[in-house]
Amino acid sequence: MEITPELVEEFKQRMHISHSSEDDNLKRLLSFSYEDIKAKCGVFEIGKNKRGKELIFERTRYVYNDALEYFDDNFLSQLTSFGIELALIGGEENEAV
Repeated sequence: MEITPELVEEFKQRMHISHSSEDDNLKRLLSFSYEDIKAKCGVFEIGKNKRGKELIFERTRYVYNDALEYFDDNFLSQLTSFGIELALIGGEENEAV
């Protein structure tokens, strides 16, 4: 999944970032966050999964503010429930085949 310019803009609006000088860095941070959440919880599409996108934005916010070491502890329950949700969805899709 590639991080789109629209996703970068959505993150910038959320963070109240009005300049574009950091767009490349934000895209990179969002990409790292997606890979991390995907590794912890499972594969999902950012554009189709609001919970996944929320976790990506939150992790990226922590990275942007140099506080990444607090993310996993602060979002443990959300990460766990999201991983379970993705596992159940994947199981249901496999049963339908």
